[in-house]
Amino acid sequence: MSLLGEEIKKLIRLEGPISVERYMTMALSDPRYGYYMTRDPFGAKGDFTTSPEISQIFGELLGLWCADLWLRMGRPTSISLVELGPGRGTLMQDALRAMKSIKGLLSSVQIILVETSPALRKAQQKTLESFDLPIQWQSDVSSLPQLPTLLIANEFFDALPIRQYQRKDEKWHERLVGLNEQGNLILGLAPEAEAAIEIIANEGSVIERNLIGERIMHQLALHIMQYGGAGIAIDYGHTQSGVGETLQALRDHQFVSPLDEPGEADLTTHVDFKRLLDIAQSQGNAVSGPITQADFLEAMGIRQRGQSLIKSANSDQAKAIISAIDRLTDRSPKQMGSLFKVMSFYHPKMPEPAGFSE
Repeated sequence: MSLLGEEIKKLIRLEGPISVERYMTMALSDPRYGYYMTRDPFGAKGDFTTSPEISQIFGELLGLWCADLWLRMGRPTSISLVELGPGRGTLMQDALRAMKSIKGLLSSVQIILVETSPALRKAQQKTLESFDLPIQWQSDVSSLPQLPTLLIANEFFDALPIRQYQRKDEKWHERLVGLNEQGNLILGLAPEAEAAIEIIANEGSVIERNLIGERIMHQLALHIMQYGGAGIAIDYGHTQSGVGETLQALRDHQFVSPLDEPGEADLTTHVDFKRLLDIAQSQGNAVSGPITQADFLEAMGIRQRGQSLIKSANSDQAKAIISAIDRLTDRSPKQMGSLFKVMSFYHPKMPEPAGFSE
């Protein structure tokens, strides 16, 4: 068992079983042993690979998505460019390179990176050091600048801790992490039922609520309504709220048990896009999507950009470009092009962002 695992066991012995949300929070964000606090998890040497690491085109297209909105907003002279969970800074690097071609854009931009991991902040700083631009790091979205905002959240909401509830005897009980007789971490149920949940489902069914993500979306939607702008979220998930367990753990690009070695594996869940869009709309935002990642990237011109890059590439580079595009847009079941969805929320006076029109 990992050092964090032993700490969690001590906590449970002292206080009793803990929620899945608290377990995930400790596993991912414990200051000493949390997964994201102690390492760079991205790429072939890490535990998983994200779209910006697959192809530079991904970040470039999101940069152009922001540039198009900036132009249609009337070229404001001061604007926030915010990224939630920026990874190594790869997406922002590629986005800024694309945005550089639009006269006056970068000189109006104030970059905000919302990141809690000291290790990843260092990586982001190194990746972006070639850009002579003001960059600020924040730990949350509660104090974004009072400016029109363009916001990117790629694989951010899936990494937020969730609560789980399971159906037993026609009632919902919260799932908790406790200890078995051998002292190993196991999942169990709280004895008290959750009277506020009125969903009807089969015995043993599981539902998940990302209350942290919902609070963040609420804050973002309020910010957009007050100061203007737009946000885009790209993640794997489902378009309709429903029943089912999606919590998973990934280590060395392989699936492992979420309760094995806490702090040593990435923990994620599928995003409930409908819930996030409902929250944005409830605060007055206009919304678009969710659509598949494949549809969005095709509409934004991923093929055309690929062909442009191939013109100056050798044969091996050209094959790599084509392979990366295919990986990002593969519509087969459980592949990135179909599993990943894209949604946008924006001030009702804003035009619909690029990539979503029929």
